[in-house]
Amino acid sequence: MEVSGHTALITGGGTGIGLALAEQLSRLDNTVLICGRREEPLEQVTQRLANVHYRVCDVSQPDERRKLADWATSEFEQLDLLVNNAGIQRVVSFLSGERDLEDADQEIFTNLVAPIHLSTLLIPHLQDQPEPAIVNITSGLAFTPLAGVPVYCATKAALHSLSLTLRHQLRSTPIKVFEIAPPMVASELHGRRRDPEQESHLMSAGEAASGIIQALQEDRYEVALGSAERLREQREALFSALNG
Repeated sequence: MEVSGHTALITGGGTGIGLALAEQLSRLDNTVLICGRREEPLEQVTQRLANVHYRVCDVSQPDERRKLADWATSEFEQLDLLVNNAGIQRVVSFLSGERDLEDADQEIFTNLVAPIHLSTLLIPHLQDQPEPAIVNITSGLAFTPLAGVPVYCATKAALHSLSLTLRHQLRSTPIKVFEIAPPMVASELHGRRRDPEQESHLMSAGEAASGIIQALQEDRYEVALGSAERLREQREALFSALNG
């Protein structure tokens, strides 16, 4: 598909992969809508990038998701690209009783429920556009989970499954469904930045965004980026290695 001339909505667009993707799509002559929970980083993005607009939105909240969809379709009638990128990752132990349940719920609502709901809300609009697409950002951990972050991995595995079935259900519409699975990326996914030495071994957000755009250009509907390809192809052996 063409990667210019679109109007794209990117959830979690103020930082990390979402921000890098907004930057690259803006340079490719697209209109970009970004959302996130914090206004300051969103506002900073719109001040330095052309054709970028923002809305403060916590996609884990049903009312805010619906308002986001209403805003995007009413203010930007040519909206034709949804990027379900917003995500959080928390350490969850099933040995700690109810202590981690709130974190687990937030992961489920943000990482899985939000893409389901936003896709459902926007499909009627998207299918009337000439070249629409839905892009789900999953993870190499969808294929080989890391036991310390079990709910995150489960939500990404579920989003992988959703991408397959969504692609099948939409096969008679013009909507293309892409799934991009990055490896670990230097970002604020954990709610905090990693130390510089650790981040030096990770894929940059810019590299991940470039991989997403290349997949769109080449109509490659399921792509694992970088080391995530090994997690997909060698899942059983790598699960044992990752989790001792």
